[in-house]
Amino acid sequence: MKILIRIPSILILFIFLLIPAVPGSQAAAQNQKTVKYETGFYYTVKKGDTLWDLSQKFSDTPWQWPEMWKENSQIANPHRIYPGQRIRLYRRRGAQGYGEKGPLKDKTVADKAELTNMLEFHFASIDRVGFIRKDPLQSLGTIFKVEGQKEMISTGDLVYIRPRDEASLAKGRTFTIYRTLAPIKTKGTDKLIGIQHYLAGAVQITIVRPDFVLGRIIAAYRPIKIGDLLMHYSRLLPQIAMQQSPPGLEGQVIGSEEHQSMFGENAIAFIDKGEQEGVRPGQLYWIFKQEKFRINPKEKYETTLTPVLLGELLVLRTEKTTATVMITDSRTAIEPGTKIITPFKLE
Repeated sequence: MKILIRIPSILILFIFLLIPAVPGSQAAAQNQKTVKYETGFYYTVKKGDTLWDLSQKFSDTPWQWPEMWKENSQIANPHRIYPGQRIRLYRRRGAQGYGEKGPLKDKTVADKAELTNMLEFHFASIDRVGFIRKDPLQSLGTIFKVEGQKEMISTGDLVYIRPRDEASLAKGRTFTIYRTLAPIKTKGTDKLIGIQHYLAGAVQITIVRPDFVLGRIIAAYRPIKIGDLLMHYSRLLPQIAMQQSPPGLEGQVIGSEEHQSMFGENAIAFIDKGEQEGVRPGQLYWIFKQEKFRINPKEKYETTLTPVLLGELLVLRTEKTTATVMITDSRTAIEPGTKIITPFKLE
């Protein structure tokens, strides 16, 4: 006599989700697929990982695993993930962190450091972000003409470049095209913050002559103009390792790279703290406001109100006194002058 035992489907699902990451030919085959990594936070799978426990670790609830799976189209079977795979972490829009609570809230200092070190931020357009520094770069050359007298210089165009004295613009080398914008000063005190270096594209030198060189535009990030300058090209890796932010650091947002009066999520911006204050690429900071209010009209003094969290930013690159950042989360529009602070435990 045969006895049939029916196992509830939810239990089967639970069992499959607990199948750990294992090495093997299936992993190799899956990793051969082209995966489009977009901007976001990523984790590299280790042996024994499952979507269930990764959801628990980074969302404080295992039940966010379906959203994590949806974020990763390269995962064919959610019950099988493999060491070495890069997983894009699910993040609910408008949430601080991942899922409902986020990975860093209510964690000990040791826990925060461990979780932060597990993550990396992928930003494919890292080569395009500019920077602010007090002393502008000395350019290596200036674009003075474009072949064909085009109004708009774009990818594939041939440009004529006047080298700076003694600058070496050798054939085959690549250079970044940029321009400097008006000096940025603090409101009220008129103190110089620095000069914005606005990156426009990249050019590769094709012909060298005694008085000029010719170059082919190989990338146009923004409209390139006659008079734009050249600097050395440095390839920056799109993977930015996450780091702990120095405790108690406070500063402010200088403004956005595109000089918008208000900006939000995914915008590139600048802050007034840099390497000398311990700011490094991969650090997160909160964007907040904190107002003062005279609670009792009869009293002379104002009371400082509780900080209101407006969003979050991530450091992409640093200079001595400033840093270039990306707004990774915004609950409201961000304005120049908005305050930033190192994340702390909310009571």
